[in-house]
Order: sequence, then C-alpha cells, then structure tokens
Amino acid sequence: MTQPDLVACSGARDVDDVRALLAASDLTISGLGEPGVHLWLARDETGVVVASTGYEASDDRRDVLVRSVAVDPVLRGRGLGLGLAQWALARAGESGATRAWLFSRRSGPFWQRTGFEPADRDELARRLATTHQVRQFVATGQLGREVAWTRPLSGG
Repeated sequence: MTQPDLVACSGARDVDDVRALLAASDLTISGLGEPGVHLWLARDETGVVVASTGYEASDDRRDVLVRSVAVDPVLRGRGLGLGLAQWALARAGESGATRAWLFSRRSGPFWQRTGFEPADRDELARRLATTHQVRQFVATGQLGREVAWTRPLSGG
C-alpha cells in the first residue's frame, strides 16, 4: 500500500471508526467530531479504517495541534505515518497556520523526521488552550507528563 486515499471525516460512523483506530493505538480521542477538529481517514477495500490524520487550530488559527495520526499495526513500517503527518501539515499550512505543535511521549524520533523539535509544553498549552486535547490534559492533570514538539509551517 502506498499513501492511502484520505477523505474528510464526516458523520458519526466515520468518527466512531476513527475513534476505534485511535483507541487501539493508545492515542487521545477527545473532541473527535467536534467543530474545529480537522480529521481525515483512509479505509481499506473492506471498509475498515486503516489510517487517520488531523489537527486542531488555535483561536487565531496561527498555531495547530497535530493529532490523530495513526496507522493500523499491520501497515506500519511502510512510511505511511510520515506521509499522513506531512499531508496534515500541508493542509494546516494551506489554512494559514504558521506553526505546528503536538504531544508525544513515545514517538519523538518519528516526529523529528518531519522537522519537529522539542518544545515547551506550557507554551503549547498557552497557544492552544482552547483545543480539546489541551483542555483534557489540563483538566486531568496529564499535561505535566506530556512531551511537547513544534515546527514552523510554510504556506502560512
């Protein structure tokens, strides 16, 4: 499989199917399907969601929080995740955003391959305070355990 064909997530079934992939991948599922969460998915020939990617924008739309980048375990190791991440970053840049941020405790080397560098999690939380993921991490006390990453975007 090369880069999967991505379609915008629309409707409860898409959201539920992406939620299942993200939960199986131990990724945050808060806010899926809510306004402001840009989410895309790819299904295999049987209709099963095998990949997803997305982001949430700050209120001023200059910063985005990359999230929901997941690949079915059977398809990992083929470069699909990098392609999905780059695709979401391109969409975010096209929307006018100038900086991307994300949380990742386990996948730093993966994100560094797409140009991300370690960042201050408190700055991320300040810039993206209204996003679902940041609000969840603050409310649950999880923010202090997270590792933040950032990179500039072109096109903004």
